[in-house]
Amino acid sequence: MKPKKLQSLIVFICLTWLSSFASGQEKDYPIRPVPFTKVQVTDDFWAPRIRLNHDVTIPIALKHCYTTGRVDNFMIAGKLKPGKFCTEYPFDDTDVYKIIEGASYSIQTFPDKNLEARIDTLIFYIGKAQEPDGYLYTNRTIDSTNLHEWVGKKRWEKAPELSHELYNCGHLFEAAVAHYMATGKRSLLDIAIKNADLLVRDFGPGKLAYEPGHQVVEMGLVKMYRVTGKKEYLDLAKFFLDIRGKGTDYSQDHKKVTEQTEAVGHAVRAMYMYSGMADVAAIKGEQAYLRALKLIWKDIVDYKFYITGGIGAAGGHEGFGPKYDLPNMSAYNETCASIGEVYWNHRLFLLHGDAKYYDVLERVLYNGLISGVSLSGDRFFYPNPLESIGQHARSEWFGCACCPSNLCRYIPSVPGYIYAVDKNRLYANLFIGSNAHIDCFGGTLEVIQKTGYPWDGEVTFQLNPDNNTVFELAVRIPGWARNQPVPGNLYAFRTNDSATVKILLNGKPYAYTLSNGYAIIKNNWKKGDRVTLSLPMPVRYIKAHEQVAANRHKTAIQRGPLVYCAEWADNKNGHVLNLMLDTTLVPSPEFRPEMLNGIVALTGQASSVSRNSDGTTGISKETITAIPYYAWANRGSGEMAVWFATQPSVARPLPAPTLASSGKISASFTTKTLMAVNDQMIPENSNDRNMLYYHWWPMKDSLQWIQCSFTKPESISKAAVYWFDDGPWGGCRVPEYWKIQYLDKNGNWEDVLNPAAYGTEKDQFNPVRFDVVKTQGLRLVVKLPREYASGVYEWTFE
Repeated sequence: MKPKKLQSLIVFICLTWLSSFASGQEKDYPIRPVPFTKVQVTDDFWAPRIRLNHDVTIPIALKHCYTTGRVDNFMIAGKLKPGKFCTEYPFDDTDVYKIIEGASYSIQTFPDKNLEARIDTLIFYIGKAQEPDGYLYTNRTIDSTNLHEWVGKKRWEKAPELSHELYNCGHLFEAAVAHYMATGKRSLLDIAIKNADLLVRDFGPGKLAYEPGHQVVEMGLVKMYRVTGKKEYLDLAKFFLDIRGKGTDYSQDHKKVTEQTEAVGHAVRAMYMYSGMADVAAIKGEQAYLRALKLIWKDIVDYKFYITGGIGAAGGHEGFGPKYDLPNMSAYNETCASIGEVYWNHRLFLLHGDAKYYDVLERVLYNGLISGVSLSGDRFFYPNPLESIGQHARSEWFGCACCPSNLCRYIPSVPGYIYAVDKNRLYANLFIGSNAHIDCFGGTLEVIQKTGYPWDGEVTFQLNPDNNTVFELAVRIPGWARNQPVPGNLYAFRTNDSATVKILLNGKPYAYTLSNGYAIIKNNWKKGDRVTLSLPMPVRYIKAHEQVAANRHKTAIQRGPLVYCAEWADNKNGHVLNLMLDTTLVPSPEFRPEMLNGIVALTGQASSVSRNSDGTTGISKETITAIPYYAWANRGSGEMAVWFATQPSVARPLPAPTLASSGKISASFTTKTLMAVNDQMIPENSNDRNMLYYHWWPMKDSLQWIQCSFTKPESISKAAVYWFDDGPWGGCRVPEYWKIQYLDKNGNWEDVLNPAAYGTEKDQFNPVRFDVVKTQGLRLVVKLPREYASGVYEWTFE
């Protein structure tokens, strides 16, 4: 190893956890994570993903930052080229920061002079864009007279709202620390110090008291404190937390942080704030913070947590809904929220040493987080729903691109979540084939982990200490291996598994004790000692709490840490939402190396539910194939489901052959949800988010239409519409008026004759009768309200 790289590793380890001593502050997290630079991943699951992130995801993210103007913003602000602010949002600067952070992590694992040079160029541009006093915010620097609508005329004044000025600072700090620790270069760190010193001058008791509208600066300031030893950075992080309580719950500003007991508002903001609270509490011993975090965590796992680990059910504010409100098709579950959830639960583990936090972390990691990036590394999900009728597809990039850039920085850090140490204990938290060299217990400990996880539950640890050493190895026994899928009672396995977890020490059964979810193995360890962990991995059915209305009389499937889904590509005629499962019949697992980069697929018996033309329900036998949830939507768009009916009444039956279902639907505004208008699925009300709907948003005050074309003339005399209306907060209302037209023999659209009243009532069908027409096309014409769009759940006619 080159001396410079070795030095950077020492800096990484020592400064991250010991710089608090330099500032006279002797407290920090009682448990210390083993940094990712000390762990080389060698398995077939994570190692290819980390490599793919380096080879594909980071380069394409950089490309998009150049082509979309994100890099140009820094160059224009730095007078390196002329122009105006190029992008949509004032927080677009942070995508560059996050990619620098991820690239800095990645070049530690994969030395890359070309990528390092590209980072240096970006840092040069960032330095040029920084104002003399340290202010760094390209939207204002480029043209202070033509600001984004979210930005105040004065610096910081709209930070509590949407300016994201402090949010930008936070991601700058995190990137700067990562770059310094990875390379030993101070170029970005000096820029960040200059910016952080400005915050210290501007904010604090007797100065400005604007709380961050989007949290993350708190985490960034703590990292800056650890690296520099400047206590004022830590104090400012606490100040930003303590002044909250003057705003709305959207940004967790409705109460003082110590008085908050429930997870509310925007999920990403919440995760970053809770992580910042944990950081400050670890160092300053803030017990009131810890009490609040304990209650909030319990609120999430008991009421607001998806089986895939996702959080933030509501798309309108990208955040938490009411207790037990966990819809599947409209589930938001932002990828960034999952990453934030990992950050927070990792910190809670470092504080308390309880495996329940890693049970949550692992579920998020293997399901709702890596679902955010395609198997090819170049397509992304922003939301991660648990059900689709085909309206969801991965995107190359987003106008708000926080998720791709967040994935860039998270994926290379995964090795740093495998192990942790305290005074006399080594924690093995994740089961990932790897070679680790850990500075602990007065020497260096090599740990070689071999496993086929998550497909196989056999895990072997070979421990090679420098010298014979007495310490405890604490091996996490996942909750799912102890008949508890998640902490709390939001989800439960339908039956208990009698198979037991087994541990061998040097080939002999070891009678371990279980403490806080860890098998404790105390030994005088010598080179070559082996611990073998056997985790049974039967296929298990899961049920949700009865108050989760979306999942009543439904079941999910899990094997090991993986939640499974059924997808269109593997099932009959591309349909899966119609499937019903008998939970006494367990699917069979089979490893398929050619499928989706190699997966264990599940195959079993199911029933297909269909609707007959007379309104009755038909049931037939069918084979179901299920894949890990993270792997869905890698073969195109189509139906997908995580939760399956156990009764016909909650399945989505295949539609009966009717005029509406057999005709070709088109519209004035085409979206993937157009399929909803003739799917024969009836909502409970006009704002039922469990049902698919079609809408014309953001259009308003205009005539729009939906039409159905037939292969031959059909006689029609009545129609009905079920309107979508998401008032009072959403953008759709029932229309100002509507009418039915038909296609005449000359190819002209004509109004039907003698129609009854065209109704616009909510929460019901609005029927209309008219004189019989014989036509090959029917059209629903809608006049949108002056200030709103309109939408349709279902349009029927006969």
